[in-house]
Amino acid sequence: MQPHNESELKNRKVCLEQIIRKYADMIFRIAYNNLGNIPDAEDILQEVSIALVTSDAPNFDEEHLRFWLCRVTLNKCRNHRKSLLRHRTEPLTEDIPYVQNKDKGIIEELRKLPEKYRTVLFLYYYEEMTIEQIAKVLKKSPNTIGSQLRRGREALRKLLTDGGNNYV
Repeated sequence: MQPHNESELKNRKVCLEQIIRKYADMIFRIAYNNLGNIPDAEDILQEVSIALVTSDAPNFDEEHLRFWLCRVTLNKCRNHRKSLLRHRTEPLTEDIPYVQNKDKGIIEELRKLPEKYRTVLFLYYYEEMTIEQIAKVLKKSPNTIGSQLRRGREALRKLLTDGGNNYV
């Protein structure tokens, strides 16, 4: 729905700014967790913001909007990774801005997991989503998400204990 007059345009702009402010940290965290570096995560944040501006998402209810933003962020990350495979670069080492020092080792090990486990674990523990909410975002059944969560925990536990890191 495109705004028809100046007042509607101004209201839409304010609404979009509020949405971006409210969800920017979540979008950045998801992107950083998926891509592993700040510049790429910032690029994804910009791409998701553009997608928001060009969509009807501001008309969604709060829960639907959050899920939509997660889904778009994950899709943009997936597309970005595909692009990176075509143009390999050496990542810079940098601090993780949203993680406390004690969690850095766990986050680094989490990145070693297959995407399906990494994404489910991240959304569950860091974004505090329920299994049902994750199922909606990823368009999978709650049983599938529950299985991926369980298997992801097992794989992460194995990495943390077998890798010489005694986090567990």
